Order: sequence, then C-alpha cells, then structure tokens
Amino acid sequence: MTKKGKFKIAVAGTGYVGLSISILLAQRNQVFAVDINKRKIELLNKKISPIADKEIIEYLASHELDLIPTTNAEVAYKEADFVVIATPTNYDSEKQFFDTSSVEQVIKLVRRYNKEAILVVKSTVPVGFTKRIKNELKLENIIFNPEFLRESKALYDNLYPSRIIIGTDMTDNKERANAQQFASLLKAGALEQDVATLVMGYTEAEAVKLFSNTYLALRVSYFNELDTYAESKELNTQQIISGVGLDPRIGDGYNNPSFGYGGYCLPKDTKQLLSNYQDVPQNLIGAIVKSNATRKEFIAEQIIRFINKNKLVEDTVNIGIYRLTMKQNSDNFRESSIQGVIKELQKIHPGIKILIYEPMLKEHSDFQGYKIENNLLEFKKNSTVIVANRFNDELTDVQTKVYTRDLFHLD
Repeated sequence: MTKKGKFKIAVAGTGYVGLSISILLAQRNQVFAVDINKRKIELLNKKISPIADKEIIEYLASHELDLIPTTNAEVAYKEADFVVIATPTNYDSEKQFFDTSSVEQVIKLVRRYNKEAILVVKSTVPVGFTKRIKNELKLENIIFNPEFLRESKALYDNLYPSRIIIGTDMTDNKERANAQQFASLLKAGALEQDVATLVMGYTEAEAVKLFSNTYLALRVSYFNELDTYAESKELNTQQIISGVGLDPRIGDGYNNPSFGYGGYCLPKDTKQLLSNYQDVPQNLIGAIVKSNATRKEFIAEQIIRFINKNKLVEDTVNIGIYRLTMKQNSDNFRESSIQGVIKELQKIHPGIKILIYEPMLKEHSDFQGYKIENNLLEFKKNSTVIVANRFNDELTDVQTKVYTRDLFHLD
C-alpha cells in the first residue's frame, strides 16, 4: 500500500482489457500500466490512448488518475499488492488450444520480484488453467477474474459491470479473502454500485467466461441463419426478426444480422470451449463454430449474386470493402468477419479485384495484397459494388450499390 492508503496495483498489458481496468482501478489506487510496447507507453504518458476507443480517449484526457505507464516490469511488480494479468491469449489452431505462454511468463516474472503479490488472471484461459498453473508452479495468492467487455464499450462495461465474477480456491480461507478484497476494489471503482458479485471455484469461473461468449455467438449465429433462410426464400428478414423479438423470452438483443461473429473474443472462445468438450458429448457447440464459417460462405455467394443481378461483368468489377474493423469506434481487425468473406470470394473467383476503405490503415497502401483507398469519394467512385458489414450514413449517396445485412443499423 502507498502512504495514502491506496493499493499498489500493476496491470500487465494495455489492450482493451488491461487499459480499461487500469483506468477503473487508478481512480482510487496507484496503478502501473505495464507493456513491452514502448510506443504505447509513450502515448499513455502523454494521456493519449494507444487504442481507438472513444470513451477511453476522452476519459484519459478529462480525469485525474494515479496511473503510471511503464515498460519497467521490475519497478511495477516489486511492491505491488495486486498484479492483474491482461496479456493476449490467442487461439492456436494447430494445438487447438489457447496460447497461454504470455500469462505464464508474467506469472513467473512477478514471482521473481514479488512473492507476496496477489496474482489476478484477467486474460481468457482454457477451463482448468488457473488450477493447473497454481499446482505446477506451487503458487499462493492467485485468483481468476473474467472480463465481460463489449468491443468499443470496454471502459463503460468496467464502470457499469453486468456482474463481477471471481474464481478462487474455495477451500482456502486466505484465497477466498483475496477474492473478496479484489471484488471490493472493482466495486469501489464502478459507477454502478448495485453489482451482482459471485465468488466461485477457479474452473467454474473460467467456464462462465467461455459459456457466456459462446451463448452470444450462438445468438449471433441464430439470427444470421434466420437471415440466410429469409434471403434464400426472398422473405423480409427485418419483419421476421421484429416479430420474433417481441416475445419477452427472446427480446431484441444481438439480433441484427451480420457477416458472422468476429473480434477479439467470440471466435477464439467458441473454439476453445469446443476443445474443452473433447471427451464430452456435444452437438450444439461444434455447430456454432461451423455455422460462422457457413455464414461467410453464403455471404460471398450472395455478393456474387448481387453483382450478377445488377448485370455487372465480374472481371471488370471492383468490390469495395467498406471497413475491416468489426464495429464502429473500433480499431480491431482481428478475426473480423469481412476478412473471412474476402477469402471466400477468392475461392469463388480467384484474382477478384478488391479495393479497401479503412481509415485505421491510413499509413498503408495495401492490406494483404489488396489496394487501400482512403479517400472516401475516390473509394465510392472506383467501387462497382460496396460490401459493408456495418452500414454508415456516409454511404447513403451510393446505397444502391451497397451490399450489407446490417438491417437495423446497430453494432
């Protein structure tokens, strides 16, 4: 603790998860934001967000925070009361498992400098990881705290959390106390004070994260398959969804068709959960993963039909891709569904001409071999057909040549 009674907290990783929880905790505690990326730390020292999240950018500029960005792990970890680990755990398609090496590296580094710090694993991990790593490294003081953040809403979802889940060793009174203490820190920083809080076993908390995201992927896939059916049968998708959503048991969340689910979490979390089902009977989880691939194949075929319907000659067509990002106000291209659609278009029509509009790549002239045109007027003029996972009003003047399934104009 500091002399002022604040906790000293280090957060490893300054992506969406790490930066948003750093801001939350730095309102009442001294927080070291740690990253190996020097450029990110330089920006944070100037109160500039290294990620394109409007809320985070504004919050950093307008609030006084006890936030110390640094690349010096030893300084950050040496006297920390808590070390929150928010490093990437990408899905390894060959091993069919999350790559947890960055999390393990941080754990070992923290233990080198500070054996008393309470480790908080925030990164998404396979079911069973925390218990396994605790036993393998003979760790004490380790808890798991899953994040439930929407892309481009990461800070809001920390300030107004849907729930707080902490995984711990339920048989160890000290570990349970650590879990309760960290939960109280999260509550203290939140603007929503009436937050449901559950303390449970490590493995159950890990399962909560993966099952939550897989349900959301299921919901996205369900309405996408509804849309696939409606498009195939020339029915009005919007009318069907509006009618279905009026049932209060169903509601209208996550019902806007898209080219498929993507982003930081859903693709990797669904695949990881499927891997965890290796020796457990299932049909639905595997179907969710497969459904997302099928949707991209269908969308690519529909784009070709759209071209043919408009009597365009495919060889002379420039397919304009409006944004690679998953959502508005986001800089994330990772696993974006539009990239999957581009690959499917390549399969159908090798050598197809693609033109990309992506302001987040303003310093690049191409992306994966495709030309980037970030003058919007030139992009619209030179695109015979414009493909948009999410529609934007700046496309209204060329709406007749836009192919999208964004029926409700919502993320």
